[in-house]
Amino acid sequence: QVQLVESGGGLVQAGGSLKLSCAASGRTFSSYAMGWFRQAPGKERQFVAAILRSGGGYYADSVKGRFTISRDNAKSTVYLQMNSLEPEDTAVYYCAARLGAGITRTPGLFDSWGQGTQVTVSS
Repeated sequence: QVQLVESGGGLVQAGGSLKLSCAASGRTFSSYAMGWFRQAPGKERQFVAAILRSGGGYYADSVKGRFTISRDNAKSTVYLQMNSLEPEDTAVYYCAARLGAGITRTPGLFDSWGQGTQVTVSS
């Protein structure tokens, strides 16, 4: 399995931006599709965005046009650029890795998870 460590979370005002990073180690990073999920208190873990091994990305409707996922295979890192943040984006954000092919938004189909990073958006 791959080990994942997220960073870049913090407190930001509504309308602001943050960039999350997730560094991977342990296996060949380029073999994995990577995803970002989030979980707010009392709510289920929610899909945010994912990027395939080919580099193609897909997004939850709630973040489309505001968030951008990207990857740097040379650095074994996946990023989530978050713009126009809203208080509803407040959550713990988790990075996840998946060896399987194809598009999925299901947390249970991802093989490895990071510890999470807190994002708080104030109004």
